[in-house]
Amino acid sequence: MSQDSRASSKPLLDVLAGKRQPVPPIWMMRQAGRYLPEYRELRAKAGSFLDLCFTPDYAAEVTLQPIRRFNFDAAIIFSDILVIPYALGRSVRFEAGEGPRLDPLDTPEKVKTLAAHADFTKLEPVYEALRRVRRELDDRIALIGFCGAPWTVATYMVAGQGTPDQAPARMMAYRHPQAFAAIVDVLVENSIHYLVSQLKAGADCLQLFDTWAGVLPPREFERWSIEPARQIVEGVRKEMPDAKIIGFPRGAAGMLPAYVEATGVNAVSIDWTAEPAMIRERVQSRAAVQGNLDPLALIAGGDALDRAIDDVLANYGKGRLIFNLGHGIQPETPIAHVEQMVQRVRAFRG
Repeated sequence: MSQDSRASSKPLLDVLAGKRQPVPPIWMMRQAGRYLPEYRELRAKAGSFLDLCFTPDYAAEVTLQPIRRFNFDAAIIFSDILVIPYALGRSVRFEAGEGPRLDPLDTPEKVKTLAAHADFTKLEPVYEALRRVRRELDDRIALIGFCGAPWTVATYMVAGQGTPDQAPARMMAYRHPQAFAAIVDVLVENSIHYLVSQLKAGADCLQLFDTWAGVLPPREFERWSIEPARQIVEGVRKEMPDAKIIGFPRGAAGMLPAYVEATGVNAVSIDWTAEPAMIRERVQSRAAVQGNLDPLALIAGGDALDRAIDDVLANYGKGRLIFNLGHGIQPETPIAHVEQMVQRVRAFRG
């Protein structure tokens, strides 16, 4: 089945294909996660986080849990942005309460040890999880595959962990741009292969997460965020011409017009700080917009949540909109507030 034929019954894919929906399709970043008791139960059973990601039964089940509860318009496969470094042979581990740990590539000499080609057999469990979810999903619900954008993944590979402003990677990009470019080039090529494989396994569309794009000044953003994303979109569409792709350069709202024009993404995800008039005039006129409820408003609930939802719908509901958060849902979010959000968005008639 081609992606275009899939799109006819899936509201989210219709939006990505250029067709505004009177009721915006809705899903949440990190919707499969710690705010759900059924996720926490399965996470404890799985043992390590990577075992949860790489056991197809578990990954498929976690992907489907929020769909059963909330009937979202999209499921996003449960995985992690650091599976590419793992497939490249790097040590990747997750410390409880501290996040990911990798062996840092913090000198040009260490960068030379980076493999050029990933062992994609290591990622077969992700593809199998996609196939299983695809079989389970209702025909109107889209399945999203994803990967981390090269800049963001490289920041973890250079530092060996997340840092407050990803200064180690920024410093390497300034001091040793050729070495840093070597990391990014490897990530671009292997991400293309990984994303195409996800589409072949059943994903309807893709999202490129550039979580740390907002720490880059304009010149560096163009080099390390826009250009790799452009190459990935071009590379994926060379093999899958109809591929629908959402970009999320978080924190870079002012540079989104250039990002959309250069990359050719079908949609961009925006965070809650984006200026609505600029987004409507210079971004939503060219691509669909995804977002941008503040996750803290979702925690707050009540009238504050209603007002925040209404603001998103008022700002972007007259154009092509995929309703989402401006970043991932927080673990302490009450389930009742998610239900409140879904009900209010689905009552909208734009």
